[in-house]
Amino acid sequence: MRSTFSTSLFRQVASRRASPSFAARRFASTTPSSQGASGSKQVQDAVGAVQRLLANAGQLLGPLGERAAGLLGSYRQPLMYNAEVARELLKQIYIAERLQPPTSFGNVTDAYSALWARAKNPQYWRDLLATGEWGRVAVYAVEAYTIFKIGEIIGRRHLIGYNLH
Repeated sequence: MRSTFSTSLFRQVASRRASPSFAARRFASTTPSSQGASGSKQVQDAVGAVQRLLANAGQLLGPLGERAAGLLGSYRQPLMYNAEVARELLKQIYIAERLQPPTSFGNVTDAYSALWARAKNPQYWRDLLATGEWGRVAVYAVEAYTIFKIGEIIGRRHLIGYNLH
């Protein structure tokens, strides 16, 4: 049983959708001719790549690959598609953020020596307190500690303590 308020609200929304001015309004951020076609082409390319991968999965992994593909059943295609989309998203983030691995071991040692020099310098800590940047450094420290603890939990294969027996 609907209330009169929800019924009247439904009628208002339905009448707005029926009006030509509402139907002509477009809320998308891109035009269909410029980027919609390239987006659908990318999706079609991704689906084609997944289908080729699935077709070759049995050959690449032998009987084990065929059995794993059979166990996935109808989930295989959406799972592979989502993995392909995630890969493309990560690739775009990698490019947009200009991420790159260190080019030499000297870059890594220079970065850590600069961090160590700052940590030993008392003037750096005074400047942190004076400028208010200590909060940002504290958040970074908590993030590093959390990542360390998660690594310990994964290494122990237990949430708390080691299995001694």
